[in-house]
Amino acid sequence: MRWRNWAAPGAALALLASGCVGTPDTPAEPTTAPAVPGARTVARVCAEPAAAPVKAPAGAVTVDPAKTGDLAAKTKKNPPHTTFWLRPGKHRLKPDRYAQVIPKKGNRYLGAPGAVLDGRRTNQYAFGGSARDVTIRHLTVQRFVAPPDEGVVNHDSADGWVIEHARIQHNSGAGLMAGDRQRVRANCLRGNGQYGMNAYKATGRISDLVVEGNEIVGNNTGDWERRRKGCGCTGGVKFWAVDGADVRGNWVHDNRGTGLWADTNNNDFRIEDNVLEANDGAALIYETSYNAVIRKNTIRRNNWVEGRTYADRGDTFPFGTLYVSESGGEPRVRARTDKIEIYRNLLADNWSGITLWENADRFCNSPANTSSGDCTLLVKKTDRCARPAIATAPLYADCRWKTQRVDIHHNRFTLDKSVVKCTHKCDRMAVLANYGTYPNWSPYQGERVAEAITRKQHNRWHDNAYLGAWTFVAHDPSRVLDFGQWQAAPYRQDAGSTLDQRTGG
Repeated sequence: MRWRNWAAPGAALALLASGCVGTPDTPAEPTTAPAVPGARTVARVCAEPAAAPVKAPAGAVTVDPAKTGDLAAKTKKNPPHTTFWLRPGKHRLKPDRYAQVIPKKGNRYLGAPGAVLDGRRTNQYAFGGSARDVTIRHLTVQRFVAPPDEGVVNHDSADGWVIEHARIQHNSGAGLMAGDRQRVRANCLRGNGQYGMNAYKATGRISDLVVEGNEIVGNNTGDWERRRKGCGCTGGVKFWAVDGADVRGNWVHDNRGTGLWADTNNNDFRIEDNVLEANDGAALIYETSYNAVIRKNTIRRNNWVEGRTYADRGDTFPFGTLYVSESGGEPRVRARTDKIEIYRNLLADNWSGITLWENADRFCNSPANTSSGDCTLLVKKTDRCARPAIATAPLYADCRWKTQRVDIHHNRFTLDKSVVKCTHKCDRMAVLANYGTYPNWSPYQGERVAEAITRKQHNRWHDNAYLGAWTFVAHDPSRVLDFGQWQAAPYRQDAGSTLDQRTGG
């Protein structure tokens, strides 16, 4: 992504706080403060993890923390479908950076209370290999040093893994990777250098992913967007080419940068019942992707750092806390919905609201395409998107990721500028594109895309409630509208919606 290049298991506790300020390495527990009305409960699994097994299950192999490399050695010695119980204490691998546990199919790894697998800032990976259907529960995995874009747990994105009630914390790279049919439930993904989880597979697509009831906090301690300008390579969780994901009941907070980020040819997401708060950047980015339901989330106090930074630079772009970038509903891509539907969410005191954006210069085979040569799911061969064929149907439509068929309704948007500590540029709802200029053979030059996203691609706000001093942006950053102009012709947005400016502002 480039802004313009372009019912949880385990112990649960009512979230009563609106402040969760802490450093990325050691995020603070929330301070007591009045709850935002309508806010949901979430699992505080970092502070109150579920109880681990105090005795080895029948038939389990016991792993001794006093013996360096005992876990990897016993995994190698025993057959598939073995259960391992790690005694309390700090377990270590051999002092080689490539030393790691290579599970066999169906292996189960259970941590006793206080069981920690510690990479000692020496080992790169904790669990790797291609074995399917591996389970890891009640284990702390920490201080591994995976390289950028790589992960510590399920390093090779094997299929069918279940990771539950684990603490995966203070690692470099990503805390864990993802494969098909992966279940990530009730974990504390905390203080990792790049991602809490990187849902990426080197070959093919990931399908049927569940991320449920986790606390995802303080990730991207390495501040990779600063180290690699515009890399789009961070987030509490980053999703790449995932086909079918349920992301529900998570508490995603205090991450440096974006909370949840779906980037490049994702499809069929349900993002629901999450609390997304106090992330430095957007709470949620859905980019160059398709077909999603985003509902019943509490989204508050996000984007204060990144939004303010751009505003202080004089940037006029409406940086939203829920950012839909070149993504939309597409009936030809099979999913549980054929649009992006955003409804019954509470957005409170964020830096701006929802931005629908489309980069006129970003399409298959364009040098301005930042998605590393990828093409849309409608065109299998990128080189087809070239002149003269790209200027005519069907490629004119299919070579471009389009922000279309986005339905935003029955949400509540509240803004108190004294809470956000802003006077301007933090109060915007937007649908817009840039003026197409590049490359010189592009069929999308001029205002074609801006006109399409604003009035022709079935993007619609309706039946929402606004409290506070909101403004609206349409077509391009220069068209700033009041609520009456936003509702009137030619935009005709937010039919049936209400605005009360007395609250906030």
